[in-house]
Amino acid sequence: MSPTTVVTNARLFTSTDDCGEDLVPGCLVVRDRLIEYVGPQGSETLAQAMACEAPTTEVEVVDAGNRVVTPGFIDAHVHMLHFGLSLGKLDVMGCTSLEQIRETIRAFAVANPAAPRILCKGWIQASITGGSSHGGTPLASMLDDLDPPHARPIYVEALDLHSVWCSRAALAELGVDDATTKDPPGGTIHRDAQGRPSGLLDEGALPLLVWPFLAKTLTAQQKQTALHLAVEAYLQAGYTGVIDMAMDEDEWTALETYRARNNDELPLHIAAHWLVPYSDSDAEIQATLDRAIEVHRKYPPAMSPSFCVVGIKLIGDGVVDSCTAALSQPYGAKPNPVEPIWPAATMTRVIQQADAAGLQIAVHAIGDRTITQTIDAFASLNKPLSPCRRRRHRIEHLELASARDAKRLGELGITASVQPVHSDPALFKAWPTLLGTHRCRRAFPYREFLEGGAPVAFGTDAPTAAHLPLPNLYNATTRRSAIEPESTERTNPQFAVSLTAALKAATAGAAYSRHAETWTGSLRKGMSADFLVLDMDWTPAGLLAARVRQTWFQGRKMFDMEQGVKR
Repeated sequence: MSPTTVVTNARLFTSTDDCGEDLVPGCLVVRDRLIEYVGPQGSETLAQAMACEAPTTEVEVVDAGNRVVTPGFIDAHVHMLHFGLSLGKLDVMGCTSLEQIRETIRAFAVANPAAPRILCKGWIQASITGGSSHGGTPLASMLDDLDPPHARPIYVEALDLHSVWCSRAALAELGVDDATTKDPPGGTIHRDAQGRPSGLLDEGALPLLVWPFLAKTLTAQQKQTALHLAVEAYLQAGYTGVIDMAMDEDEWTALETYRARNNDELPLHIAAHWLVPYSDSDAEIQATLDRAIEVHRKYPPAMSPSFCVVGIKLIGDGVVDSCTAALSQPYGAKPNPVEPIWPAATMTRVIQQADAAGLQIAVHAIGDRTITQTIDAFASLNKPLSPCRRRRHRIEHLELASARDAKRLGELGITASVQPVHSDPALFKAWPTLLGTHRCRRAFPYREFLEGGAPVAFGTDAPTAAHLPLPNLYNATTRRSAIEPESTERTNPQFAVSLTAALKAATAGAAYSRHAETWTGSLRKGMSADFLVLDMDWTPAGLLAARVRQTWFQGRKMFDMEQGVKR
């Protein structure tokens, strides 16, 4: 029998709605990986729960020291292998000009002569615009002279992972270095006046060209190391579960191996949405969908809740910063509106087929045009005997939803899966120029989603943003910058949510989004003992200074601030 753990002197987050008291003094009793008791510390019920069935059973008492105890965080949108790999890439997010980016890469190249290629992350497109002779367009020629002894391939990933800026050597090894190379479905190979690839690849070019190629350059052990680093970082941050978006064969194989090496147990629960990229070929779409259904049936959430494929993901459009999110009106500098990646009829057909197979469907939709199209597709599933609400389909990001569509989410029970870190004012600076201030006033309307009755789940979209949950909640509740905390700028403060609502969205809401709310995501008797001990002042402003002291998963302490990760 596993030891009984009693967490005493805690301030427990047990709220089920905004009307309840946020923190309640009390304690937790954990036995056999489950919460046996949650409530007042001196009650008779606690005494009964403490009564061990066997006299030899060990009882561990953990004094929380009047600290906050919450359910473990669940990242509702993450890319675990990409995140782990990103930890070894050169970060250029702090660079604010082309010259800074060039100098940073040049210095890294000199310091790392043995690296086979130079992989960068965090590039913000706006950092190379404004008053430049190149018009702000990223060109391979800007990178080609940065590694003169070796001329190694250089890849500069956009922060949002929807574009990659490549050197000529990178284009060559990708096989996209001449004018005869066709654009991949749903993607663009940007070209010069002669039609030759000029250095920038975006949207469908990443999952169809760049990521598969780079995956082949990695050894199996490198992928295992990346997953290990990702899991450790998530445990330190207070996560006990993740929902991995854009799963593919390469990452799933790596995760299966990682799990097998850990005796078929993981230190957090993982649910995945299999990526179905858009293709001009219906047969290719069908083959990927069939594979998703196959893996879902092998690892169904009902039988394998801690390691499962719950559904599929479609990428409906791009992002605002690269002007690839599909809007109902053109971007300021473009004559025509951007089209969604998926034609409406094809999207609806795939959604209907996946729904019939019992899959949950997640759709990346940032622009208002794609959001409307996606909701329309989900609405086609709404039948009296089997309403859409039961399936808990979801839309990812929802950055420019109309007021009408914000209400439709609640009417249909579609989960608003959002990432508050994307609303950080430090990342919002280019939007007024690209969209105009009138459209910016609709950005990130989280409060409207809640008021309209939509289920809301918070994630981070790491590695497109920091994986840390507490700054993410700070963005949601204050609409101020966690990246530049001294700034007084706020992104549409009228859409801020309460601390209680934010905490719920990052725990119970994320669990609900994957049909897991019956066993994780809240502090209740019978739930998996997934919880945190936090040092924090229980206010939105206190979130930036808050620290995770302990992370517990299934009743086992996985991280301690003083002792590190325990495996």
